[in-house]
Amino acid sequence: MIFTFTATLWIYSGKGAWHFVTLPNAVGDGIRFLLGGHKGFMPVAVTARISGTTWKTSVFPDKASGSFLLAIKADVRKAEALKVGDVVEISLNLRDV
Repeated sequence: MIFTFTATLWIYSGKGAWHFVTLPNAVGDGIRFLLGGHKGFMPVAVTARISGTTWKTSVFPDKASGSFLLAIKADVRKAEALKVGDVVEISLNLRDV
């Protein structure tokens, strides 16, 4: 199953300066449905794509939003010239489902 959506790139204010997008709630709900009601902090393996850059990673449940977070690593941000506040089109393909 492939989910395509847009989300805004933001930076975590704690240690590490991680960059994330928050998946729309409808995408998070779709992931949970496909995983049979996924609960807890267990990461979900995905293949992510932004424009011409594809990478294997995981999304993590986010209690604050009720959805999932996708970390956007530095090499992806550099390859796609992304900065905090950019609205990004992302495709996610769940692996091992």
